Amino acid sequence: MDADLDFLATALYSKTDYLLKDSPQLAPWRPTVGIAPQLSDAELVTLAMMQAMLGFTSEARWLRLSVRLCWTCSPSSRNSPPSARARY
Repeated sequence: MDADLDFLATALYSKTDYLLKDSPQLAPWRPTVGIAPQLSDAELVTLAMMQAMLGFTSEARWLRLSVRLCWTCSPSSRNSPPSARARY
């Protein structure tokens, strides 16, 4: 991933995470019982913004590219490389 793009994604994630923690009423309501989300709200917003800014209209193409480019971005995926988690 390009250094400037990586910096932008990190800054966007940090700002979104801070805003959601500072204003919990902005976060979507979730029931106390059920399946826990695998991505945080800040991670989801960051991925959506990066998809829009890079001009990807196909969600499938974006997800394939994002797994290859920034597999270290998500805390849940830092321990395994993309080849261990997804098939292309």
